[in-house]
Amino acid sequence: MSENAVSEQEASTARRGRAASGGAAARRAARSGGGPGIQQTYIKRAIKVYEVLDEEGLSIIENNADTVLEETGIIFRDDPEALAMWKDAGADVKGDRVHFPKGLPRSLLKTAPSVYTQHARNPERSVQIGGNATVFAPVYGPPFVRDLEGVRRYATIEDFRNFVKLAYMAPSIHHSGGTVCEPVDVPVNKRHLDMVYSHIKYSDKPFMGSVTAPERAEDTVAMAKIVFGDDYVENNTVLTSLINANSPMVFDDTMLGALKVYARHNQACIVTPFILAGAMSPVTVAGTLTQVLAEVLAGAALTQLVRPGAPVLFGTFASSISMQSGAPTFGTPEPSLVSYGAAQLARRLGLPFRTGGSLCASKVPDAQAAYESANTLNSTILAGANFVLHSAGWLEGGLASCYEKFMMDIDQLGMQQKFAAGVDLSENGQAMDAIRQVGPGSHFLGCDHTQANFQSAFYRSSIADNNSYEQWLAEGEKTAPQRANELARRWLETYEAPPLDPGIDDGLKDYIAAKKASMPDAFT
Repeated sequence: MSENAVSEQEASTARRGRAASGGAAARRAARSGGGPGIQQTYIKRAIKVYEVLDEEGLSIIENNADTVLEETGIIFRDDPEALAMWKDAGADVKGDRVHFPKGLPRSLLKTAPSVYTQHARNPERSVQIGGNATVFAPVYGPPFVRDLEGVRRYATIEDFRNFVKLAYMAPSIHHSGGTVCEPVDVPVNKRHLDMVYSHIKYSDKPFMGSVTAPERAEDTVAMAKIVFGDDYVENNTVLTSLINANSPMVFDDTMLGALKVYARHNQACIVTPFILAGAMSPVTVAGTLTQVLAEVLAGAALTQLVRPGAPVLFGTFASSISMQSGAPTFGTPEPSLVSYGAAQLARRLGLPFRTGGSLCASKVPDAQAAYESANTLNSTILAGANFVLHSAGWLEGGLASCYEKFMMDIDQLGMQQKFAAGVDLSENGQAMDAIRQVGPGSHFLGCDHTQANFQSAFYRSSIADNNSYEQWLAEGEKTAPQRANELARRWLETYEAPPLDPGIDDGLKDYIAAKKASMPDAFT
């Protein structure tokens, strides 16, 4: 099971927006960073990363991973081309299992860029991947939604479009993501066309490509070329794809096929072991890190065999499980330690790093959802993640995309963006003039420095209620999910699509129509 496979399996079985109002409301949105229209660039972290492993610990895990690659090996299932590539590169191929001489994958990855740009159709929305940059992308993969009426149901293409619109309008979301929910009302073999088109049509932020079959990856690249042009796509990165290892230590032909398509066209692959520790990796942090590193080395190095210099990310998705029921658990200490350690290993490899998000096991946007998501997100930022999938909207262990949770999460993302900016040590930040003006025994409310800075001094939440109890009563005793519900409705009502060249739009529609007409509908 993988992040990509969860949605497929479940499904087969069953620019810039404008503020809702002008005047005071718009000014409040600007101060909070939480209103549509106040777009933020990707995060440029000014805080240090938190590291849990010393040199000895890192060396132990790296040596153990090399041993796993050499002695145990990695299966590349049903992909003769990949096996042939590895044999030609000097690996020992026995059947579909590849055994790697020590250092081979690491040497191949020297051609992978440590920092690159994913270009958006609106150049102002392009993002840096790697270095001190952090990019937030929405939830990925759920077959269900919890809608604005509080109903849990299968997702539709309309839900998909809605989440793309919300992500487009959210200042703290830097990337449109990929399968923000699985639209089960569209045939399985055709829905990728509608999903990719929705990202292009309803947003001008960067987006992800389909990986559920190699031909769907090819369709994604073809559609990107309609938008950007053939030569531009071949020489610049405009797509990111999620390539999951089928842990433990297997890559299947579907993921390998998509990886090869994107790498050949110079598009980014996030090679990510999808791990529920205790079931798909050892129960220990060090054991899980060893397996994560081995799987990433094998999968990421393959991209360089396909096309040296193709961008690839070191990904990890590691959750713990309940040892009583086997259910995945989130916000627990051990996955945070895995994230911190994996980030260190990625930096030593010189690869951009992906992990984390706003993960929870709760079925509704309640306190459990909040604290599990906060625990995961905090460690994600402090680990120094460069690309953060599942940043907003994740519910129910990834089985549901939730509108209310999405709005609550993007509020928290705005806070993380402010936190990651670090301490302002400019003359204004030092505030010595304020201290001199106020002196002992007075207050700072009316001083010149406070008056000059009050609009941007503190992050102001778009969801939290900090008013008095009496005012809260008078305003209807609304909970955070209720306020998030109202905000989502307001954003969707006021959404305006970013401009898209009519010729490009017509080209995309013609391509989609021809592809759909070329094959019968399939729902499995």
